[in-house]
Amino acid sequence: MRFDGWIAGLGTSSGTRVVLGHWQRSPYGPFSDVMLERPDGERLLLAPTRPVAEFIAATYTFDTVRVQPVRVTVAHRTWTVEAGPLRLRFVTLRRGPLGLCLRAVPGVLARQPLWSTLVDRPARLLLPGVRSRGSAGRGRREWYGARDLRPVRLVAASYDGTDLGAPAWVRPPVRFGFGSVPARPSLVRVTTTVALGPE
Repeated sequence: MRFDGWIAGLGTSSGTRVVLGHWQRSPYGPFSDVMLERPDGERLLLAPTRPVAEFIAATYTFDTVRVQPVRVTVAHRTWTVEAGPLRLRFVTLRRGPLGLCLRAVPGVLARQPLWSTLVDRPARLLLPGVRSRGSAGRGRREWYGARDLRPVRLVAASYDGTDLGAPAWVRPPVRFGFGSVPARPSLVRVTTTVALGPE
């Protein structure tokens, strides 16, 4: 199963870390989802439909799963997210050398699991905590093929009406799956491939 889109990872000074998935193409059609890890360690999934929630929850690990609308709007460089109790706004910044290198990777190559396997070790060295391949839930295997990377700046974030504080790096790393997002808040264009295992 293949998903093409964007993953944003952001931290806040309150300790809440947010991972947004914004998928233009997927087996479920276009959709967005949000994974949050709260300061007390609770891992929460916000997904727009039951089938999407069931697939993500079977691939990653959560303490709480909620099915509710996840709305994402993009206006120039500003992203606005409304997902249940979460309100989030961030802006993308100019891509650096790594982002420029990833932009040069042809899409047809980035979609190949072999490519993700080859770049896994360099990815770990350049971005501690990041992995481009690994084992997921229910015997599934997963590969990430990154095609762009932009730093982001958090503008505002609140949860249940409470301000989540100032922008911060994603520390400690999130614990939804076999790897985390980059520690520095960022937006990554990615092709994710999931090989289903025995159910």
